Amino acid sequence: MSGPLLFFVITGLVVLVVVFLAYIASRFKKVGPNQALIVSGRSHWAFDPVSKQRVRRGFRIVKGGGTVVIPVLERVDILSLELLTLDVLVSKAYTRDGVPVTVEGVAQIKVKGDDEAIATAAEQFLSKSTAEMSNVALQTLEGHLRAILGTLSPEQINGDRDAFAQKVQEVSAADLAKMGLEIVSFT
Repeated sequence: MSGPLLFFVITGLVVLVVVFLAYIASRFKKVGPNQALIVSGRSHWAFDPVSKQRVRRGFRIVKGGGTVVIPVLERVDILSLELLTLDVLVSKAYTRDGVPVTVEGVAQIKVKGDDEAIATAAEQFLSKSTAEMSNVALQTLEGHLRAILGTLSPEQINGDRDAFAQKVQEVSAADLAKMGLEIVSFT
């Protein structure tokens, strides 16, 4: 090969590599540690902790990192893993003795950080806003709070507020876990 021809071939290869790397870089999506990428469209292998086996599912989860997304074949959604504060207010709930009470509380909830909980939360809330997710969790907490109030006397409610808050947290935890959520605190 002559000098000018070799120069054009090498320049063409360099340009081709740069264009390819720029294309890959433009397809790279990343999130911070408080978010999870849900990449759907192609099936991927994942570990199922219940069966202790690898299973195929139609999406993959990337927590606090990045991945290359193939356009047209894959879709990317972001699920927030941030803490949400809920103001819980139950008014005119009746105690065991038939006394109407009003109870106010504050709950801190979030999507659990493990892959199974993130997958569950993605199934439940991926197309919903943070406000809609908060509303579902709030209604769940209020329902459990009403049920617990119906089993206690006013003296028990006022007597040991920490035990009351702990009971609400324990009873609500199972239903929220079915949505991929956890209660961090309830007061």
